[in-house]
Amino acid sequence: MKIIITAGTGFLGKNLEKYFTEKGHQVYILTRNPKRKNEIFWDAKTLGEWKGVLENADVIINLAGKSVDCRYTEKNKQEIYSSRINSTRILQQAIDQCTHKPKIWLNASSATIYVHSEKNVNTEENGIIGDDFSMNICKSWENEFSKSETENVRKVALRTSIVLGNNGGAFPKLKMLTKFGLGGKQGRGNQKVSWIHIQDFCRAVEFIINDENIFGKINITAPNPLANQEFMKSLRKEMKVPFGLNAPVWQLEIASIFLKTETELLLKSRNVYPGKLLKDGFQFLFPDVESAFHNLCSYVHN
Repeated sequence: MKIIITAGTGFLGKNLEKYFTEKGHQVYILTRNPKRKNEIFWDAKTLGEWKGVLENADVIINLAGKSVDCRYTEKNKQEIYSSRINSTRILQQAIDQCTHKPKIWLNASSATIYVHSEKNVNTEENGIIGDDFSMNICKSWENEFSKSETENVRKVALRTSIVLGNNGGAFPKLKMLTKFGLGGKQGRGNQKVSWIHIQDFCRAVEFIINDENIFGKINITAPNPLANQEFMKSLRKEMKVPFGLNAPVWQLEIASIFLKTETELLLKSRNVYPGKLLKDGFQFLFPDVESAFHNLCSYVHN
């Protein structure tokens, strides 16, 4: 297959490129800073020579968007919004101009689209979508993606939870905190953590590509969300760290200023379930957090 990944130099993009390249597929990366032969310049907002690579592509995976791991200043909020909307809009324009259009377009979204929920499990069918900055970003993003139907191009929005991997994302930071005895609960610890192992993330993307009956919004998350308190306890157990200091909300508020991030990333309860993936027959290699942590931390004990 010919696969195009936008913003493919980030954590998810790098892992998807490696996964599909090892399976013998041809992977091209659209990036602002091309350095390798398979990397092509794009600015994620205007048409350019990059659109030629979309011809005869089998798959486009759009991951473009400013990281939400930042302070929500007005400037950053505008960049978070515009980077997602502009990249999605310009891809639509480029695809519309293709003679031989891609077969499937997967566009990033986020499990953050659902409301803070400790008890109600959010599936694609019954998930409750709310109204705040983060949820509205996701809604606008998905609306931009779905407002134009393109004949013979299957569209899938990936409502992805926290992805656990050793080479990026949140997990290396969580390991570091735990190693230094700071791996207790964050806030009350009741907030649910929805997560997925990076290997299952890549496998889920492949599964969706290969199943022509899958389209629309899909929750990309493991089937066992758990409370933050239990999540951190499992990580301490796997890392053989006997204790972890708890971090009350007021401490997190202060720390988030110095770390240039927002406490929402830790305190929002994301209680999300992969209803469609399971219904369509996807099998997780790491369905529970214990197996995921054991796999990711195994080198620590070698």
